[in-house]
Amino acid sequence: MSNTPVTSFTYEDVGATRSGTAPCPPGFHPLQVRTRIGEGEEVFRRASEALMTWEMHRAMGVGIEASADRAAEGVSVTVTLGGMIKAPCRVVWTAEEHRRTAWAYGTLPGHPECGEEAFEVNRTGDGTVWLTVTAFSRAAKWYARAAGPATRGLQHAYARRCGKVLRRLSGGEEED
Repeated sequence: MSNTPVTSFTYEDVGATRSGTAPCPPGFHPLQVRTRIGEGEEVFRRASEALMTWEMHRAMGVGIEASADRAAEGVSVTVTLGGMIKAPCRVVWTAEEHRRTAWAYGTLPGHPECGEEAFEVNRTGDGTVWLTVTAFSRAAKWYARAAGPATRGLQHAYARRCGKVLRRLSGGEEED
């Protein structure tokens, strides 16, 4: 057993994104972006692996430091944006099912935002593979508050880019 203290999350509704339609707590901004990745079991398998091993995030050009090679509950993750902004998080839940692979992380002290973000790959009954990014957040640092609506615009752009990158990594359809 480790003597390292466990840092608390910076929000109360830990795990709320598990349902895929997280109720947005008062004072937080919701986000949900769904991107078609492609079709078939092989695209689903590749997309799931890229999601669970941080490959999707790394391919987007963000820095990822994780305490494990795969997403799992309790894994610490620090996302570095632009080489300057460090965003510490911890994985709060994962799911690896027949037609669904997903995980979410929640913010820790020092993150510019406060909230939770989930990444879900699923394969529907007709074989279509989708990535859905679901989140709720609010500014925690002065610079995130100062950026106001621009911060939310960047979050939506980031979620859309996740879909485009995952589509490419999984051998799905050509980018738009």
